[in-house]
Amino acid sequence: MQLVFQGKTKDVFVLDDGKYVLKFKDDVTGEDGVFDPGANKVGLAMEGAGEAALQLSKFFFEMLHKKGIPTHYIAADLEEKTMTVQPANPFGEGLEVICRYRAVGSFYRRYGKYVKNGDPLNAFVEFTLKDDAREDPPITEDALVMLGILSKEEYKTLCQLTREIANVVKDQLAQRDMDLYDIKFEFGRVGHDHHIALIDEISGGNMRAYKDGAQVQPLELTKLMLEDKSS
Repeated sequence: MQLVFQGKTKDVFVLDDGKYVLKFKDDVTGEDGVFDPGANKVGLAMEGAGEAALQLSKFFFEMLHKKGIPTHYIAADLEEKTMTVQPANPFGEGLEVICRYRAVGSFYRRYGKYVKNGDPLNAFVEFTLKDDAREDPPITEDALVMLGILSKEEYKTLCQLTREIANVVKDQLAQRDMDLYDIKFEFGRVGHDHHIALIDEISGGNMRAYKDGAQVQPLELTKLMLEDKSS
C-alpha cells in the first residue's frame, strides 16, 4: 500500500491491484476552530471525527448500493478507519456539487441581498471548482462545458444524481428529527465504461444538519443517525 495523496480529512493510498484506500483522519474543515463544511481548509481536530465520518459513509454508501445508485465504494474497515474504493477519474482537477435546501453558508453570504438566512431553497444544485487558492469558486454549466471539464449530458446526470442522493440523506435525517440544510458531494468517472459515480464520502463533515433549531456537529450527527439502527 503506497501513499499517493494527503488530503485535509483523509489520506489516499493505492493498492497493488489498482484499488484505492482512504484513511480517515480526525481533522474537519472550518475557520478559527469552528466547524464549517463549506470551508476549504482544516479548522480543527475532533477526536473520533475520522471514525464517525467512516461509519456514516459506510451506512450511506451501502444504502445507495441497495438502491442501485452508482458509487466507488467497495468496503470499510472501521477498526483501521479505512475505506476501500474503486479508482475514479475526477472532472477536471476536481468538482464539488452542492445541494441546498436552505439559504445558509456561502450561498447566503453571496446572495444575502435577496434572501434571508435560512430561507428554504428547492434542492438548488450548484457546482464549485476544487481550488483552494481561489476559494473553490462557483462555476456555471456553460463554463464547465466551455472549459472541457464535462459535457452537457454529464452536467444533467450530475444534477440528477446529486438531488437523488441528497434526498436519500435528507429522508434519513428527517426520520431522526433532523433537517438537512445543505450537503456537498464529489463525483468521478468509474470503471471500464467510465460511468459517473459518487466518490469521496458522505459524512457529517460535508453537510449542515439542524435539530431543534441548532446545528448538529459531525460526531453528534453520526451518533443520532446510527444509535437506533446498524444497517
